[in-house]
Amino acid sequence: MYELARKALKLAEKAGAEEAEIYYAANHSTGVNFRKDALENAKDRFSEGIGIRAIVNGAVGFASTNSAAQIEDAVEVAVAEARVRESDPDWVSLPSNGKYPTVSGIFDKKVETLELESCIEYALALIEGTKEVPGTLPTSGGFTRSKGKQLILNTNGIEIEEESTAISGFVDVITVNGQASTAYDFGISRSLDIDFFALGKNAAELAMKSNGGIKIEPQKTDVVFHPFAISDIIEEALAPSLDADNVQKGRSGLIDKVGEELAVPELSIYDDGLIEAGIETSASDDEGVPSQRTTVIGKGVLETYLYDSYTAGKAGVKSTGNSSRFSYTSPPSVGLRNVIVDYPQTDVIADTQSGIFVNTVIGAHTANSISGDFSVEARNAFTIKDGALDKPIKSLMISGNAFELLKQISGAGFDVRKVGGIITPSIRVSDMSVIG
Repeated sequence: MYELARKALKLAEKAGAEEAEIYYAANHSTGVNFRKDALENAKDRFSEGIGIRAIVNGAVGFASTNSAAQIEDAVEVAVAEARVRESDPDWVSLPSNGKYPTVSGIFDKKVETLELESCIEYALALIEGTKEVPGTLPTSGGFTRSKGKQLILNTNGIEIEEESTAISGFVDVITVNGQASTAYDFGISRSLDIDFFALGKNAAELAMKSNGGIKIEPQKTDVVFHPFAISDIIEEALAPSLDADNVQKGRSGLIDKVGEELAVPELSIYDDGLIEAGIETSASDDEGVPSQRTTVIGKGVLETYLYDSYTAGKAGVKSTGNSSRFSYTSPPSVGLRNVIVDYPQTDVIADTQSGIFVNTVIGAHTANSISGDFSVEARNAFTIKDGALDKPIKSLMISGNAFELLKQISGAGFDVRKVGGIITPSIRVSDMSVIG
């Protein structure tokens, strides 16, 4: 791998690149899916390839290949593209050599060596969990194991290699008697520490509890968002405005807001590439900048946007280590690492006299990422009465604004969940508009 990457780097310099970067990634995933209560398929997927960035006179060219025999051609394409593109006055340079932190909990040998039979057993455990609750059936779900390796080299001295593993499972459940109701549960981890039987059981119990929902009148009330629900809203309605590229292109609702009080003073939000066993934890970001913990909102005040090397150079600041890639086939762009929502925790349901609890939302992806406006459909929602969940709600729409929401947070639970890269407890927001 090193030999191939170094060869590509030398080829790029020989072809005339003033700077060059090689991004190698290899991934192997095993997925076992089921429909209803029967296994549907099991698939192994492999991907491996190299992405090349070449810079000539401030212009960036990019090419990729999954064939070692075509490395030379891919390098020539990247350099040729850089030669024909106009110089970018905002280009500064690729990252330079840095000292890398030690991170832990992102690789589990047991996950790496997991056999297909074991993957099937974990998928079956999801199904078996649902059978603990009579009157429900799983409709779909699955288990996935993945292991990956990446290597980043550039002509400025960057050289970082890392391996990681992950497992995940999800299950959708429906009730089979009376009015149908559905629910799902989901888990993801770097190691084999998920109770998949419990995930199945939790989803089935939630579907049963959601049966026989009532209608409610339109109103403004306290809404407690489960980590699944609030993480969707944060990712779709708030995070795009923290992306420095969106800020620089005028596509953010937070332009010129650094230093302003955006949220209640009890709230802090961190972007952390170092947290132990985080799904987005690694020693560096996807262009080799050392990972770090960044306070995005500190005690209610917006402290910074999130930068990769390009946007940081354009703004004249230091990268926050937020370069991200979908795969070796795409050049880097700004992305989230582990986003941690921090607010003083209590038994938030017990502390709510009247309101609504929402497990999940549908439609957060339709949020206006510039204005922060969102309108979502709630799933598995319940009324809260005298500090306890009361009755299920048949249907519910919730509308609001992500920036206003930050000023209306009034509580958080003990139930911190890892929802992909977002780590958050349940969050209570006051004075939300809901329509039953």
